[in-house]
Formats: sequence, structure tokens, C-alpha cells
Amino acid sequence: MKHILRTVGVTLALSLAAGPVLAQDPTFFRIGTGSAGGTYFPIGGTIANGISAPPGARPCDKGGQCGVPGLIAIAQSTTASVFNNTAVQNGELEAGMAAADVTRSMYLGEGKFDGKPHEKLRIVANLYPEDLHLVLPAGQSVDSLADLKGKRVGIAQAGSGTQVAVEMMLGEWGVNRDNMDEAELNNSQSAERLADGQLDAYFYAAGWPVSAMVQLATTKGMELHSFTEDDLKKINDLIPAYIPSSIPAGVYEGVDYEVKTPAVSALLVVSSDLSEELVYGITKALWNDNTRKLLDNGHAKGKQITPDTALDGVAALGVPLHAGAEKFYKEAGLLK
Repeated sequence: MKHILRTVGVTLALSLAAGPVLAQDPTFFRIGTGSAGGTYFPIGGTIANGISAPPGARPCDKGGQCGVPGLIAIAQSTTASVFNNTAVQNGELEAGMAAADVTRSMYLGEGKFDGKPHEKLRIVANLYPEDLHLVLPAGQSVDSLADLKGKRVGIAQAGSGTQVAVEMMLGEWGVNRDNMDEAELNNSQSAERLADGQLDAYFYAAGWPVSAMVQLATTKGMELHSFTEDDLKKINDLIPAYIPSSIPAGVYEGVDYEVKTPAVSALLVVSSDLSEELVYGITKALWNDNTRKLLDNGHAKGKQITPDTALDGVAALGVPLHAGAEKFYKEAGLLK
């Protein structure tokens, strides 16, 4: 577990002590995100800033940080969902951002994770929808996923929820590693390869707008595949966590049409080993007015992260809320 590429927020090289937070004794809280060119990374950094309140910081009511007293949260760039959930399960991260479908499969030990349940995974909040982007060179199109057979296709990096879901989807259209030239790359790498003509298409699930795609669209240009309603239903039947969604026209330069595509919820996940007191404080800080301002003024998806949608779809996943988060939502009247 050494995919720590960048750090957002307060960076102090000290050992982490997980447990009750004391104002005089700092507690370090590592949040696994995703690649720098995606959406997990900036959103994770905003959350880290919102829940932090380092020892000696100016009090919230005097214009200081309004997080958990003594907490120093650090957002780390990783390969995303699978890596983050594994690291949370193993105690190598305190929290992680992860796709709902992957989190369910890993918690229950189903599908690709058959017989390997990650029983320590606990949910703090549903955050925002991640839309699947199937990116193509400018002027190119496909009728369906079957057209990717024999093509050079970016299937996202190993350890990502995108790759797990994409391989399942492609399989339904008869496409697999035996009949395509797959590339395991992160979003930024995939965009660069597509721009250079080394890829015919690539997949990435993230909240729009995705920075690497914004750059690709404004330089080389790109197209996004819009799925048919029948294809969206087929995908939803295959992976219930992926629901029909859309990317509005104009989100990316040159993509002046609505893109119908499946989307999956992004979750904030922690370990059951964390104390109820700590996670209660983190959940409370996540939904305070100060963090609200940070979310509203950061990445565009931040505005969609609200307490009113924090529990959307969570009960149906079969992955428990952390006791500390549950306590907060009951006190806030959001959970009976």
C-alpha cells in the first residue's frame, strides 16, 4: 500500500493516532481519494480541510477552522475505490472515497471479491453521483460497447471501481481482455494517450466536470458516448448501483449535446475500528456551515454534497452506517 502520490490540506510527517480527539494531542486522519485528474482528489481535499482543526488553531467562533478539535485530516491520492476500501479494511487509511457498487461487493465478499468480505467497512455519507464517461477522439463515435472489440481501450487503473464495473459492462456486449487491447491507466494518462492517438476510447467514472477531460476537450477535442435507454436498462439490470443519468450539454467544450450515461454514487467510507466519538465529530463537521462554504466554492460537484442526500440509497446497499455517523443523523432528524 504505497500509492500515496500527493497530499492536500495540512501535511505533517508524524505518526497517526486513531482514537478520541484531544485538543492538545493531534489526531491524524488519512482519506484515500483518487488520481489528481479526477474528482475524488479535489473533493477529498475539501472534506479534509472542512473536518480539520489542528491543535492551536483559532476557534471556529473567532473565524478559525470549524472541524474536529485536534484533528488533522490528510487527503491522499490513490488508485481509488478498491484500493481505498482495502486500505480502510486493513487499517492503512482511516477513510476513503469509493463507489457504491464496489463498496457493497467488497463488504459482502461478492462478485470479484467472492469469499473475501471486507467486514470493517462503514459508511459516513453518500456524496454525489459519478457519471461514467466513455471518451472518444473528436469526430468519432460507436453504436454500442460491442464496437470496442478489437480497439485500444482504457479501462481505468487497477484498483479502481471504474475498472471493475467497466469489465462487467463490456462483458455483456462480448468484449473482454482477449478481444480488445486494454490499457490500465488513470484518467490523466488515458486523456494523454487518447490525445496522442494511442487509444481509441477510454472509460472513467467521476463527477463532472473532470479536469483532465476539460483540458482534452479544449486542446485536441473529444466526444462522449451517449447510451441508449435500452443499454442503460441493461447496465442497471447488470449492476443495480449504476442508474441512468446524464451529463448536460456544454459541460465540456465541443460536447454540445446531452450525454445519457450510467452513474454510481460516491461514498465516504471509514473503518468500524474508529471510535463512535471520532466519527460523530467528523460527520458533524462535514455538515457544518463552514464545510458547506468550502464545498460550494470548490469543485462543481461540491454543491451536490448535502445532508439531505447523505443517506440516499445507503439502506439498500446493505453496508452499515458507522455508529458515530448514525448518532449524528438521528440527532439531526435525518434518520429515525
